[in-house]
Amino acid sequence: MATPLQIREITELAEMLQQFPLIQYLNPNMEPERYETLLRLMLPQQYRMVGVFEGDTCLGLSGYWMGTKLYSGKYLEIDNFVVDEQYRSKGIGKMLVDWLTDEASKNQCETMMLDAYVVNNAAHKFYLREGFVIKGFHFLKRLA
Repeated sequence: MATPLQIREITELAEMLQQFPLIQYLNPNMEPERYETLLRLMLPQQYRMVGVFEGDTCLGLSGYWMGTKLYSGKYLEIDNFVVDEQYRSKGIGKMLVDWLTDEASKNQCETMMLDAYVVNNAAHKFYLREGFVIKGFHFLKRLA
């Protein structure tokens, strides 16, 4: 019999670092050292992570932050949302969005938001199905 799926927060840096293979789906050129460096910068800024586990194996995860903006009020921002390719379309993403929605409600957030890569059409369909709307464009300017 299969191990039941569990959803839980990933609170320790060491366990976040273990999730690097999943993060690579979104960032295939990222090196493990860069991932660690960025996490060490993000964690003091209240970056958090949640994962869906089968036993000790993380099948999907999402980072998230909370903040406040004039156009949205208090928000929960989904960041680095990814499900292992072999477990997609099995309800893992839905579990994560439902958990994040509950977390946003518990923290009196007015909105949830996220960025999705322009080429990720499957993600766009998923987020639209989950009640998200396309609000605008996210612009990025690289600095030397």
